[in-house]
Amino acid sequence: MKKDKFIITINREYGSGGREIAEKLGALLGVKVYDKTLLARVEEEFGLDEEEVSNAKMKKTSWWSEFSKFYTQFGSLTGIAKDYNDLTPRDIYAIQKKILLSLAAKESCIIVGRAGFHIFKNNPNALKVLLIADFDARVKHVAEKYDISEAAAKRRIKQVDKDREEYTKTYAGVSRYDARNYDFVINVTDIPTYHVAAFLAQNAKMKLLKTL
Repeated sequence: MKKDKFIITINREYGSGGREIAEKLGALLGVKVYDKTLLARVEEEFGLDEEEVSNAKMKKTSWWSEFSKFYTQFGSLTGIAKDYNDLTPRDIYAIQKKILLSLAAKESCIIVGRAGFHIFKNNPNALKVLLIADFDARVKHVAEKYDISEAAAKRRIKQVDKDREEYTKTYAGVSRYDARNYDFVINVTDIPTYHVAAFLAQNAKMKLLKTL
């Protein structure tokens, strides 16, 4: 088996079950999954101060805002010497990129979202995946998961889709729906999450681990 570190990036449509698939894939490959819960995991990886991490988690700001505040105060990875209040969206993206690159250099892992396909586009040991699903299936999934009406689920999905596309175009310069960004684009509608994860695990082993 090849020992080089590998990275799998998973972009997904909201309501497609992408996070669950990523978790199952991580379990199959024996690697960690990094998503918006990254803050707690970075504490473990880099031995950061528990009290300060807890304080950051208690803030009611957006996830990346609290993450960037934490790192501008205590991290050595960003190289961005600015007060938290002076950070721009591009500063935050730069922080995100440096942290993800540092994590990937340290271990094999799965990155969910955060324009990972773009950050690792030139990494020969990266497998880039986009998971999509039919709109009605996404509505049903979101409505059931968050116990909201289908009308509310539709509004939430449309807003998240808009936000994610704008984010990707701003920082990656491409549409997240451009299939050329990925090794696999999979419509996961009506496919059990485990089967999608198993398919990706098998292909990751063939491409990245050079084993059958």
